[in-house]
Amino acid sequence: MGASRISNRSEQRSRTWSRRGILALLGGAPVAFLTGCGSSANASGVGENGKNGQNGNNGNNTAASAQAVTERATITVTPAAGTAKADFTSPVKVSVANGTLASVKVTDADGAALPGGLNDARTKWTSSRNPYSGTAYTVTARAQDTAEATVTTFTTEAPAETFLGYFTPEADSTSGVGMPVSLNFTRAVTDRTAVQKAITVTAEPAVEVVGHWFDDTRLDFRPETYWAPGTTVTLSLRLRDVEGADGVYGEQSKDVTFHIGREQISTVDLAAKRMTVVRDGRTSATYPVTGGDPDHRTWAGIMVISERFKQTRMESSTVGLGDEYDIPDVPHAQRLTTSGTFVHGNYWASTSVFGHQNTSHGCVGLHDAKGAGDRSVDGYEFYDSSMLGDVVVVKNSGDETVDPANGLNGWNMSWADWKAGSAV
Repeated sequence: MGASRISNRSEQRSRTWSRRGILALLGGAPVAFLTGCGSSANASGVGENGKNGQNGNNGNNTAASAQAVTERATITVTPAAGTAKADFTSPVKVSVANGTLASVKVTDADGAALPGGLNDARTKWTSSRNPYSGTAYTVTARAQDTAEATVTTFTTEAPAETFLGYFTPEADSTSGVGMPVSLNFTRAVTDRTAVQKAITVTAEPAVEVVGHWFDDTRLDFRPETYWAPGTTVTLSLRLRDVEGADGVYGEQSKDVTFHIGREQISTVDLAAKRMTVVRDGRTSATYPVTGGDPDHRTWAGIMVISERFKQTRMESSTVGLGDEYDIPDVPHAQRLTTSGTFVHGNYWASTSVFGHQNTSHGCVGLHDAKGAGDRSVDGYEFYDSSMLGDVVVVKNSGDETVDPANGLNGWNMSWADWKAGSAV
């Protein structure tokens, strides 16, 4: 009995320890899983130098794999999503953490894409130019091996102050061989280099075309010699968001094309009081003229027709000559200078004046008829044969050469001096 009782107690102890052992094992299993994810301890609790250390390393590998699964690629866009007044003077940037970029596209509301490119590691994308001001953009970016794309939007700020460049000649017009490309800016330009770099003038057939600044609001372009007849000239304006002055940005981004017609160069010799018209290398007409009198001499030099009027009013007060004249219907007037020099018809002077006396207040006059309708007179004929951009050369007038900035008359400047006025 005693031995049996002892034996039974031993069995009970054995069973109790076995149950405790089982409970201990069952209770240790989640701990081992947790330590496998968060520490270098192995499931048996033996140090890495113990005999079960290898099992502990397997636990670490499992943990690293689990962590790699949870680390997803994260894409960051600058400007940040939802920005309402983003900076338009800096490029758009897209970067990724924990991965590489598969594709990036930045488009405006019209679908036009902002160009850009990835770095060699494919972790960063940067636009190759800045976004336009006052424009809404959508950024669509996707990481490698990720099906879902990141899509964000932002809108750039509109500049508070802007400027335009008004250009001559008009788009799709045909001009004479002396017509420069002339731009007048609505605001003074302080960064001439930035503005000129944003403007190009090209010709077909190709010829070197250079810009020249006359002042901070005017930039003209011309080749070394007159344009060849039949040339096509293209003005490319890329002024949008170019900072012409502190806080003042350009608005235009456009291409303008115009054409050069036939060549007509008229030479006015005020000693002989004759004008000779040469069309495409051949003399097409000669006219007796009258020029400026000794007190009001006509400018000498190369001048370009910049405006044309079938009839116009001419008042002496507008050119600083008081009330000497006021003629409401001057026929066939073609402007040669900003200061008021014209070649025009004259119906009020005696026909004996033309070819014999210089009696004008500085203009070049041809015999004409009141009303501008008589086709038989010289004034009508010359006007009818002319176009904007034609060249009129005045010599032997007794006056100095016209200032190149006075009208479209940059041809009075040497090529070296012209190029010296370029900002690029």
